[in-house]
Amino acid sequence: MFQAATISASDKPGFYRELMQQLEGLLHGERDAIANAANLSALLYDAMPRLNWAGFYLMRDGELVLGPFQGKPACVRIPVGRGVCGTAVAKRESVLVEDVHAFPGHIACDAASRSELVVPLIRDGEVIGVIDLDSPDPGRFDTDDQAGIEAIASLYLEASDRF
Repeated sequence: MFQAATISASDKPGFYRELMQQLEGLLHGERDAIANAANLSALLYDAMPRLNWAGFYLMRDGELVLGPFQGKPACVRIPVGRGVCGTAVAKRESVLVEDVHAFPGHIACDAASRSELVVPLIRDGEVIGVIDLDSPDPGRFDTDDQAGIEAIASLYLEASDRF
């Protein structure tokens, strides 16, 4: 059985290297995308400090639909181009928001969220979903977090079959 080790978050590049090692162990031998998304959501929520939501939205019939996550109940459907998640899909790039209240069109699924990081999952040139992280702290995420989650997204895609 997999057991996550406690990781120090004081050195973010080191934190993400260790998190990637834990994720490699967690994904080893499993190809199911939903099972892997569920375990990755749990790992991120457990290992990363100051999160109030960690999870996936998956593309279904031209819109994002809630996938595996950890945290409070969430918005079920998000149109492409709306909110932080929909913007990441439309732009096909990560979106890091220091203050969600200043983001035009932010969708407040949890009123406690103050900052957000969304990384699109792109396979064979197609956006198939996003990894979404929310924090109750303004400015919680930075470019080190973005790079770390982008690397985690790549590992997840390599380890998992299509949805």
